[in-house]
Amino acid sequence: MPVIEESPVDSLVVNRVLVKKGQRRLYLMNGEEIVRSYRISLGDNPEGHKLYEGDERTPEGDYTLDWRNSGSDFYKSIHISYPSAKDREMAESWGLDPGGSIMIHGLPNGAGDMAFAYTGLDWTNGCIAVNNQEMDEIWQLVNDGTPIRIIP
Repeated sequence: MPVIEESPVDSLVVNRVLVKKGQRRLYLMNGEEIVRSYRISLGDNPEGHKLYEGDERTPEGDYTLDWRNSGSDFYKSIHISYPSAKDREMAESWGLDPGGSIMIHGLPNGAGDMAFAYTGLDWTNGCIAVNNQEMDEIWQLVNDGTPIRIIP
């Protein structure tokens, strides 16, 4: 995948998001070109697809970034459309709740001087986290309705 050189944010077009969990990377894409790349933190139990609420896994598959919350418990958040109908069906077949509220978000509100402590750690309950500066950039570049693919 070719990488677009650092361009001013207002000139970039993002039409999909790609997350590679094993690499701990989130890519903002324009077609096959990488517009931006970010180091991410995942859930405390990052390997495998999210199966049920509380498993601390980040889902895998194709979803949509469908709404945003500027007043979340974390510095801004964009919702991932998990669970899909298939996710619900799978969890319910085991008598479990698939969970929800899977987001791309910044650091916990009030992290302040401890923000550095989150770098490089998997600390979420299944969400995808970046630092607050990166969240501002993602917030600006990614529109509601943008597809997101999350792969192992």
